[in-house]
Amino acid sequence: MIVGIDLGTTNSLVSAWIDGAPRLIPNALGAMLTPSCVGIDQDGSVLVGEAARERLQTHPGHTASLFKRYMGSARTVRLGDRDYRAEELSALVLRSLKADAEAALGMPVTEAIITVPAYFSDAQRKATRIAGELAGLRVERLLNEPTAAALAYGLHDAQGETQFLVFDLGGGTFDVSILEMFDGVMEVRASAGDNMLGGEDFVTLIAELAFQNGIPEAARADAVFMQRLVARAEKAKRELGTQARAAFDISWGAGNARVELDPDTFEKLSQPLLTRLWRPIERALRDARIRAADLDNVVLAGGATRMPMIRSLVTRMFGRFPAMGQNPDEVVALGAAVQAGLKMKDKALDEMVMTDVCPYTLGTAISRRIEGGTRTDGLYSPIIQRNTVVPVSRVQRYVPLDPGQSSIRIDVYQGESRLVRDNILLGEVTASLTPGPGHGEGVDVRFTYDVNGLLEVEVTVVATSETRR
Repeated sequence: MIVGIDLGTTNSLVSAWIDGAPRLIPNALGAMLTPSCVGIDQDGSVLVGEAARERLQTHPGHTASLFKRYMGSARTVRLGDRDYRAEELSALVLRSLKADAEAALGMPVTEAIITVPAYFSDAQRKATRIAGELAGLRVERLLNEPTAAALAYGLHDAQGETQFLVFDLGGGTFDVSILEMFDGVMEVRASAGDNMLGGEDFVTLIAELAFQNGIPEAARADAVFMQRLVARAEKAKRELGTQARAAFDISWGAGNARVELDPDTFEKLSQPLLTRLWRPIERALRDARIRAADLDNVVLAGGATRMPMIRSLVTRMFGRFPAMGQNPDEVVALGAAVQAGLKMKDKALDEMVMTDVCPYTLGTAISRRIEGGTRTDGLYSPIIQRNTVVPVSRVQRYVPLDPGQSSIRIDVYQGESRLVRDNILLGEVTASLTPGPGHGEGVDVRFTYDVNGLLEVEVTVVATSETRR
């Protein structure tokens, strides 16, 4: 059995293709949403989900949340007497979801489709795969979240040719993908996003109002108080979705604050974040060479799209009401189940072809000599351009700048700047150069980017055919 897993910043879900349809699998408490929280109890046992989230306000030093944002980085979280990387914490969440699925299905679960933000980098995707392996799962596919949302909406069943945009605003990340459907092919035309923009940032805006209304700055160092404040800000954000006003009181020491908000004030407060939402949309439309007016549909995914101002923003942006036929919290997990059904070649699903794209430009650092012999370092040489259809393999030749050079180092970067200092370093590969005939022929550098969004780099010395990875 292959399960689908939406590994989210705030909540995670597990699903499966059962009896010809995608089904969500409840956790041990009967809920579909499992909070992406991990805690360590006093006896050293691990708590995952609701039990861990309840301890955020009382035992913040022994509880972690929002760690998805740090996948693929060196950042660690200390719980009790041990430091955990984000992929280790994610593995604990995945292991809990795996156990829930096994209990519900009555069979072992060893394979999974795990969804990731379309704008996740190579390092973040590799960390997600590692998390799956640590949880005892073979990751059959890393599926981009907007593509999963499109599958769940049943757009793959649409007749004729259609173009649509998926607007996916989750707890910690924002993705936008433009897809086209024709003759049984679902093709991603372009993807863009912001890995540090999500519903949690809107909660932070509300929480900050407490420091403007009587709570002293010293309170920021009090972890218990901060978790209490964030919980009240989150509740206020939810209330603004259904009520004309939200308010809460909070105190710390001698400081007291009353925070009051109405939807219009919240929208004005959120303008910087709303502006950040528009930039990736513009980039995706430009890369796909399509006008907003030419889109046939706009699909919402992610729990943060429940906010009325987000739905209003999307309506104004595209001049139409977005599709809201599915629960935005569940749509990605349901899409992962559809992909699992396709992977298992279930007879209820027609065979279809799905193509995706590389969300970033990938390349290496080079140096050049210009007139007068001056050397310019740190220039960016793209090898795979962003939004190239994947899987893809590209090769480019680089030659040594100095005749006596004994080695050549290929620094691998992702990003769009002409200077590598403004891009993200992914790693490096060094190859030895042997002086003599053929020395100046340099190396062939091959970048291979697969359907899971994972990059492999191969450097071959032209003169000796020696290969390094």
